[in-house]
Amino acid sequence: MGFFSRPEKRVATIDGPVIPPRGGAPIGAVSVDNSTAMRHSAVWACLRLRADLISTLPLDAYRDVAGIAVELPKPPIFVAPGGDRWDYQDWMYASQVDLDRAGNVIGLITETNGAGLPARIDLQTIDCCSVILKKNTGELRYRINGKEYDAKKVWHERQYVVAGCPVGLSPIAYAAWSIAESMSMQDFVLRWFGAGGVPAAHLKNTRKTLQTKEADEIKARHLASVAVGAPIVTGSDWEYKPLQSQQVGMEWLQGRQASLVDIARFLGCPADAIEAAITGGANVTYVNAVQKNLQMLIMHLGPAISRREKNLSKMLPRPRYVKLNTKALLRMDPLLQAQLIETQIRSRTLTVTEARALEDRPPLTAAQEAEFVRLFGQPTQLPKASANRTPSIPDTEHGPIRAEARVGEALLELEG
Repeated sequence: MGFFSRPEKRVATIDGPVIPPRGGAPIGAVSVDNSTAMRHSAVWACLRLRADLISTLPLDAYRDVAGIAVELPKPPIFVAPGGDRWDYQDWMYASQVDLDRAGNVIGLITETNGAGLPARIDLQTIDCCSVILKKNTGELRYRINGKEYDAKKVWHERQYVVAGCPVGLSPIAYAAWSIAESMSMQDFVLRWFGAGGVPAAHLKNTRKTLQTKEADEIKARHLASVAVGAPIVTGSDWEYKPLQSQQVGMEWLQGRQASLVDIARFLGCPADAIEAAITGGANVTYVNAVQKNLQMLIMHLGPAISRREKNLSKMLPRPRYVKLNTKALLRMDPLLQAQLIETQIRSRTLTVTEARALEDRPPLTAAQEAEFVRLFGQPTQLPKASANRTPSIPDTEHGPIRAEARVGEALLELEG
């Protein structure tokens, strides 16, 4: 992993190591670190997907009053945490990428508020950060771009922690062999189809065995002819046989499929979410998009979101805290959304005004309520005997629009 050392030495580098050669033999020209790993499509897709979703979840501040969470005005630190050029979404995206690839994110606290809490945090390039642990005192210090900082001046979030280590583990460092394997296959195929990996064809004389000088001369003539696109002229004693690339192409595809799934496991993404082929079993299917997103939220994003809420809450004075609204991830199609709202209104867990606010509509005006009554008549009252019983809706003479009016009538029942 590399990001940690004692006592005056660098204890750890957050970026993790460049992949070393296995058994002393280099792996082609491929080396893997935080930057080069992002050239791989699966790494980029996993980091992009997780950061996209978490950075766009609405964030709200709360305080518990008599056991009820009361929403508070959003503090400035959650509007532009990195100053004028770094609004909340950009700051969250950049910090989430570092957390997911390096297990850590480091920022300098450049401004504080009256409570001594961070008012601005300038994120730092993760490859230029390291942590120092003082042997005698156990004090943690940070070295950023060659300069040491006290821990109070540094914002440090981490994930993938293990006992005895003050920094998070780097998924890229541990996935380096898998990433290097896939990138090596890409490099090999590029050289193969560029005729540089192995000989692209076999030119054979069927009449006699050529000496080295003669073979080199014929090869030079052939290459010169191919280079300028000229035709090849041969007699009856020459046989030209291009080497087949179909087999290597199939092996490359199979290897790529396996490596994509392997990388997705390291970076905490379902393989089907990044359109990677799933091998060794049937593809996972879902009834609808909500179930698919719920599976991803529970199994992959939920823990990361909880950790971010815990760390971001440290920017507020206690007992205030922040929550990321994961309902934004579980958006439903319009029909399911309408059915859910109708059910909540009928069960009296949602008011008409709140339901309209979900669709960015203002409360019903007196004129609108009067129009509903004029078109559909006075609504009936909800029965008091059973809260679970669905109230009956009177039939009207407006047959074609009766189905569309059911939600409106239910709303009026509660308004009445």
